[in-house]
Amino acid sequence: MQKVMIVGGGVGGTTVLKLLSESEVFSIVCMADTNESAEGMLAAKERRIPTVTDWSMGLERDLDIIFDTTGDPSVYKKIKRDMGEQTILIPGSVALIMTKLFEEKNRLISKLENTSAKMDLILNTTSEGMVVIDHEGFIIMFNDSAERASDTKREDVIGRHIKDFIPSTGLLRVMQTNQKEVNQEITLSNGMELITTRIPLVNADKEIIGAFSVFRNKMEAVQLAEQITDLKEIQTMLQAIIQSSDEAISVVDDQGRGLLINPAYTRITGLTKTQVIGKPASIDIYEGESMHMKVLQTKKPVRGVNMRVGPKHKEVIVNVAPIIVDGCLKGSVGVIHDVSEIQALTHELNRARQIIRTLQAKYSFDDIIGASEEMKLPIEQAKLSARTPATVLLRGESGTGKELFAHAIHNASDRKFNKFVRVNCAAISESLLESELFGYDEGAFTGASRGGKVGFFEEANQGSIFLDEIGELPANIQAKLLRVLQEKEIIRVGGTKPIPINVRVIAATNINLEQAIANGSFREDLYFRLNRMPIFIAPLRKRKEDLRELAEHLINKINQEYGRSIEGITAAAIHKMQIYNWPGNVRELENILGRAIIFMKLNETVIDIHHIPDFIEEIPLKQEKLLMKPSGYVSGKPLSEIIDQYEAEIIQQAFHTHKGNKTLTAKALGISVRNLYYKMEKLKL
Repeated sequence: MQKVMIVGGGVGGTTVLKLLSESEVFSIVCMADTNESAEGMLAAKERRIPTVTDWSMGLERDLDIIFDTTGDPSVYKKIKRDMGEQTILIPGSVALIMTKLFEEKNRLISKLENTSAKMDLILNTTSEGMVVIDHEGFIIMFNDSAERASDTKREDVIGRHIKDFIPSTGLLRVMQTNQKEVNQEITLSNGMELITTRIPLVNADKEIIGAFSVFRNKMEAVQLAEQITDLKEIQTMLQAIIQSSDEAISVVDDQGRGLLINPAYTRITGLTKTQVIGKPASIDIYEGESMHMKVLQTKKPVRGVNMRVGPKHKEVIVNVAPIIVDGCLKGSVGVIHDVSEIQALTHELNRARQIIRTLQAKYSFDDIIGASEEMKLPIEQAKLSARTPATVLLRGESGTGKELFAHAIHNASDRKFNKFVRVNCAAISESLLESELFGYDEGAFTGASRGGKVGFFEEANQGSIFLDEIGELPANIQAKLLRVLQEKEIIRVGGTKPIPINVRVIAATNINLEQAIANGSFREDLYFRLNRMPIFIAPLRKRKEDLRELAEHLINKINQEYGRSIEGITAAAIHKMQIYNWPGNVRELENILGRAIIFMKLNETVIDIHHIPDFIEEIPLKQEKLLMKPSGYVSGKPLSEIIDQYEAEIIQQAFHTHKGNKTLTAKALGISVRNLYYKMEKLKL
């Protein structure tokens, strides 16, 4: 061992002291400095190294090397003169070099330690287990995740051969073949199943120096794979939804940079992906502030903001909401609505509402039920008339479905997208009928609306008008109607200027017009104008084979109205109804079925014979009751009540005699149809 004396307790001497103290080759026998409190002198005393204040005193020792770190040339010369011949004197310049080398060594060691610590931190915090072997197959690294995955302590495997830990290991094979193996299954001695990837370790000279394996518990790997698959499916689905949406969508990150847009966004703004993705959120704004940036600042959504975007300065309405994941703001998503499209849709909606309000033809020929010969002929006639602009006259008893035919004719004609106006000529007061049909000019009469009023014929222009109960028209209205049919024009009440119209007239009546012409109550010339396409609709008593089909259709209709679920009607009930002659026709049939369904129990689903009233038995009783003389004076009843009771019985008798025909009943009683309606309402008939 070389004996050394260090002269100088400054920085250089202290460095040499530290450097040589770590060596097993040198032995420091003395340190000399005139200042006993110098750093090197104090460090020597801590290491129990002798110190002297005069370097010459150290020459008495048998020295092999003297380090002069004073940097004083005179001291160097004196030491060289007085030292022994076998002693080596190292000057301060060499000591300085040694000092720098020592410091560099410490820096390198510190750097390596930091790098190693960081590497250990990385390897131990990763979720994958990792084991590393050297070129002989001995384990040199085993991280924390490997401990958890294999349920084995690090100290139990470090230094062991990999075969002792995993007999079926493929790491040795990987070193031999120098080929990576990915996602291989392996089972440990404790039965634990792992999924591993093996990779050979190669140095700069491409020499195999070992191998390492990254592995994970098989169950965890399967769960992770399922989660990844689910995430991919969700991502694909979201992408499909966003890309196929007609709403323009844009997404930005938490810094306001564009992340995603869809084709609808490009269509509205005129900006492509390359112009938006990665760019500031304000890139698309022409007028207004960026709602994305506002939402990112406030973390609150905004809705219904008007602005202009893109090179086309498109006017839009913007809704933007923040994207918050686990309480952290990740960005925002905006939905852009084109104002012009909204306006167009609003216009279409208003147009549709207008059509719904005015287009009142609700039925088609599919709604006319009946397969009997008596119904086939009028249906074929009606279909034929729908293809022509000819005036149609529907004739038949009350309740046979004349209005249903009128709806169907309009819907099958080329006027089906125009208005269908319905007018019950018997339900409008005679004093108002003319102004309602033909309209009036301003000031035509007292109480006339300012600006006048459009009549039914003008309202139905380019469409169809259905004149029900046309046999009840007064003579003066018949004359004006004849002019409309002949000249295709009307004159408002109080007006002088003719107004041309193009209206398809569909008329209906249940009276005998030929008899009315003979009586002088109906104009013959108007009759010939209306009777161009007559259609006679048979009463129900002449087509009883249609009863079942009609009943089933009406049951479905009543189910919807009453919220019931009646499934049908029995053959016995149908047979019972076929005995009756149905003076009220289909309207009476619907009334009877509705009454039966109302009184059915909730657990009953089929109309049976006992649900149908006993028509045959009740008719004689009613006739007998109607033929009875009115009761005499009843004590406590005023005369007006007795008269009303008698009047009700007379009207009921007349109704029965004329089989429910209101027009014939009114004529037989010598009163108008309007007066008959009034009395029926008053007497609650």
